Amino acid sequence: MAISSVTEVIGASPKGWQDACEKALSRASQTLRNIVGFEVVSEKAKVENGKIKEYRVQLKITFILEEKDRKK
Repeated sequence: MAISSVTEVIGASPKGWQDACEKALSRASQTLRNIVGFEVVSEKAKVENGKIKEYRVQLKITFILEEKDRKK
């Protein structure tokens, strides 16, 4: 039986929301194994002088927990 866990991360990019998602997922993949999906919780942007300076996304990343051998 697979058990999953969810963790939240925030990604940022000067290019766009998709790039921010890809950067967040790429970074999370360096520490989390068995990632199976994510949900975009929010999209925000930093604005300077009337222009978008940075796109930000908050993600909930779902990953499957590894089974631990329970040898007796």
